[in-house]
Amino acid sequence: MTNTVDCPAEKDLLLRLLSALLREDVVGLRTRSTALERPDGAWLRLQAADGDALELPIREDGFQYETRARLPLLRRESDGRELSTADHILAALGALADPVDHDGFDALADECRQTLATLRLHAVTHHEVIAMLGARHGTDPADWTGLAGGLAHDTLAARLDHPVYPTARGRLGLTTAQLRVYAPEFHPRFDLRWIALPKDAVTAQGVTGPADPADPWPTPSALGLPDLDDSHLAMPVHPLTVGEPLRDALRATGLDSRAVLSDRPYLEAVPTLSMRTVALAAYPGIHLKLPLATATLGMRNRRTIKPGTLVDGAAMQCLLQTVIDHEPRFRDSILNADETRFAHAGHELIAVLLRRCPAGLDDAVVVPMAALLSEAPGGRLLIDHLADRFHGGDPLALLDAVLRLLFDWQTTLFGYGIALESHQQNISLVLDTQAGRTRIRLLLKDNDGPRINTVRMRATLGAEAPDPSEFDDARIFGDSDAPVVDLFTTITVHLCAGAYAFGLARHGRAPLGRLLNLVRDRLVEAVERLGTRPGQPGAVLREHVLDAARLPVKAMVSAGTLLTKERSGAVDINKHYTTGPNYLVREV
Repeated sequence: MTNTVDCPAEKDLLLRLLSALLREDVVGLRTRSTALERPDGAWLRLQAADGDALELPIREDGFQYETRARLPLLRRESDGRELSTADHILAALGALADPVDHDGFDALADECRQTLATLRLHAVTHHEVIAMLGARHGTDPADWTGLAGGLAHDTLAARLDHPVYPTARGRLGLTTAQLRVYAPEFHPRFDLRWIALPKDAVTAQGVTGPADPADPWPTPSALGLPDLDDSHLAMPVHPLTVGEPLRDALRATGLDSRAVLSDRPYLEAVPTLSMRTVALAAYPGIHLKLPLATATLGMRNRRTIKPGTLVDGAAMQCLLQTVIDHEPRFRDSILNADETRFAHAGHELIAVLLRRCPAGLDDAVVVPMAALLSEAPGGRLLIDHLADRFHGGDPLALLDAVLRLLFDWQTTLFGYGIALESHQQNISLVLDTQAGRTRIRLLLKDNDGPRINTVRMRATLGAEAPDPSEFDDARIFGDSDAPVVDLFTTITVHLCAGAYAFGLARHGRAPLGRLLNLVRDRLVEAVERLGTRPGQPGAVLREHVLDAARLPVKAMVSAGTLLTKERSGAVDINKHYTTGPNYLVREV
C-alpha cells in the first residue's frame, strides 16, 4: 500500500474505514476522544498511552452515527505526521488496543489491502465490463428483463460499496485472476465441477438426481462415472473449492476414499451477487448455492454453508407462506424463491442449496435492491433508468412505491413476531406493467437467519405456528420483541430504506430532509396498520423505532474481524450492535 491517498479508491476506502471505526468506538474513538474545533473544521483527539495523541478530522453525518471521517487520515499531535494508509492507521490504533486484539487489527489491514486491490481492478475494468453488458443485454438497463437480465444487474451491484461495511468488495484469499473468472462484477461464465458421493453419506431433501425431467441435475454417468449411478449422488462443487479445500473436507468427513471427483465439467454457470450462489446459464431461474473457502464482510463471515442453515431456510420459507396465506393481499406482490431442496454431507464445504425462482418473470425487470444506486451504462444511476421507464422519470416516486410495499410486508411480519435478514442483496424488485400501469413486487431469498418472538407468533398463528424444533439454529427464537426489533431496524429500516434516503441526497436527487420524511411517512402508515395501543405491535415499533432517541446499528467490523466472539460478546457476528442517531425523528 502506498503512503499517499492520490488514488480515489484508496481515499474512499480510508474514509469508510475511519468512519466505521469511529461508529463502532474502536479503542474509544467515540467515548474517549475530546472534540476540538479548528479553522478547517471539527476534529476528535484521542489520547495515546505514550503521551502522544491521535487526531481524526470529522464532519456531520447522521445515518449510522452523528459524525463520520472528513479526511482520509489520522494525525499525530506531537509532530503533525499524517497517517494516510490503512496499514499505518490500523497500526496506530492497534497499539492502543488490548494485546489480545492485535491479530484482529492485522487481519483488518489484510482486508484493506485485498479490498484496495479489488477497487483498483474495478476501476481499470469499468469500461470493459460496461461495454460487455451493453453488448449482451442492451445499453438501457431498464430493458434488462427476466432472471438473466437480473444477473447483469447483479454485476452493477457488485461494483458498488456496501452502505456500512468498509471492505465489502474484498474477498479474502482470492487472486485478481480468480476474481476475473468467478466474481459477479465481471459477469463471467464458467463450468461447474461435480463430485459423486455415497448416497448413505448424504442428507438430501428434494435432491435425488434427475428424477424430474425439468431438472438439469446429472447422474454420475453423465459425469463419466457410469459405475456409480446406483450407489452415489452427484453434487456440484464450485471450481474454487476444488483442490485443497475439498480434499480437507473429504478427509474430515471420512469420505476421501469413497467420493469420486469427476474430471468432466458439467453445466455452465453465472455468479449472482453473492458469488457463492450461481445461476445456471441455460436455466437462469435455477440457482445453486455452493460453499466457498473465502470470507466477505469480515474474516469470520465465511462463505461456506453450515448444513443447519439449509434446514432453517426451508422451514422459514414454509412459515412465510403460512403468513401469506393469512394475509392474501401479499399473494401477488411477495414472491418467494423455493429453497426447500438441498443436500449436504455434514460439512460446510460439501453442501448445495437448489433454489428455484418463480416462473413468469421473463418480461419483468428483476433488480436486487443493492443495485439501485449503482452506476449504469452511460454514467447515470440505475434507479434513474428504472424511474424513466416505470415512474415518469421520478426516482423518488419509485422509492415511494418500494417503501410502501416493503414496509407493509415487513411490519406485517413483525405483527406475527418475525423479522427477516432480508437486506439489499436478498430482496429483488420485480417491475413490469399491467394494463398500462406499473406493478412492483418483491422477490425474497436467503431467509435462513430470522429472529422470531415465539409468544407473538403463537398468538397470531396458533396451531399453524411451527415448533422451534423444526429449525436448527436455536438463536432464531426468543420470547420478546427486542431481537426482532433490532433486526427489523438494522436491516429493513437502515439498509433497505435509510441508505437510499442518504444515498439519493448525496447524489443530489432531493434534499435529505424530504427523503427522510418520505421514509418516516411510509413507515408510520405501515406501523399504524398494526395498531398503536399499548402492547400492540405497532406501539412497539413506534416506541422503539419511530420515536426512539437512538437506534441499533450493526457493529460489523468489530464482530466480523477485529474481535473474537469471546471479546466482542457477539452471539451472532451478523447481529452484534452498537447505537446511532434516530434520523427518523422529525425535527420540530
